[in-house]
Amino acid sequence: MHYSQREKFEIIRLVEQSDLGVIRTLKELKVNKTTFYKWYKAYLDKGYAGLARKQSSQKHSWNRINDADRDKVVEIALEKPELSSRELAWHITDTYNYYVSESSVYRILKANGLITTPSFRVMSASDSFYDKTTSVNQMWQTDFTYFKIYGWGWYYLSTILDDYSRYIVSWELCSTMKAADVKSTLEKALFTANIPNNRPPKLLSDNGSCYISNELAEYLQERNMHHVRGRPLHPQTQGKIERYHRSMKNVVKLDNYFSPGQLEVKMEEFVKYYNYKRYHESLDNLTPADVYFGTGQRKLKQRKLIKNKTMEARKKQFQKNQLNL
Repeated sequence: MHYSQREKFEIIRLVEQSDLGVIRTLKELKVNKTTFYKWYKAYLDKGYAGLARKQSSQKHSWNRINDADRDKVVEIALEKPELSSRELAWHITDTYNYYVSESSVYRILKANGLITTPSFRVMSASDSFYDKTTSVNQMWQTDFTYFKIYGWGWYYLSTILDDYSRYIVSWELCSTMKAADVKSTLEKALFTANIPNNRPPKLLSDNGSCYISNELAEYLQERNMHHVRGRPLHPQTQGKIERYHRSMKNVVKLDNYFSPGQLEVKMEEFVKYYNYKRYHESLDNLTPADVYFGTGQRKLKQRKLIKNKTMEARKKQFQKNQLNL
């Protein structure tokens, strides 16, 4: 833990005035004895100024981000408050052709009081499927979630998510949770994705009544789609779509809706943002659309070039500054 100059001074004063003795007081304050005596010697030698934190030597900081670029990071963060420090770092790289690491963005935002939540998202074991996919449209996950619309009652969102890319292939807002609703969402997904008849994706779902119905089984058999269902009371196989529903509801449910049409407009906005704008840590900080449409590798190569160019520019600027000293 780093202590400020004032905090060090206050700790010294507390120890000097304590009736408990140095060791016991430091133990109560949870301050290391060796660290304290180092502060105390500096205080005796140079007074209050001796407690100031030493600045790193410039010869070790060629890679330091200059003040103008730090200010730019803060400016962009204020324009994009919905982005975490991780997402903001890659947004800056992709949008402004300037590399800044996730950790640097986090430190800059924290120094400016802009960090209010953790800069990471915890991925639990339930986000993984034991039989991992290796390409898009190899397996789709599907599930329902629900919303209450004032004056209309409960409505149910049926979603098809590509397991490999996390891309939302299709979705429909339904008044029921029946096999017909699942079929309608699947039909839309198959048409949108233009899936060849001889290479249909597997379908992964839970054991809800609409998913184990004979009606859906016949539909899938006609289209030669293999159906995989998770074990009862063990929903880990649907981790990705469950995670999507949680993320979506955290945004969409911030507003109240008074008709299904209002909710559909908001869902359209969110799905577009999720597919094309939201960086996923599990996808090398690419968007689902980058992976689904095969443009991700090109973006990763571009990022590497931007990083190398930025590092070289910082090094040249540092060398120039050293010559002018």
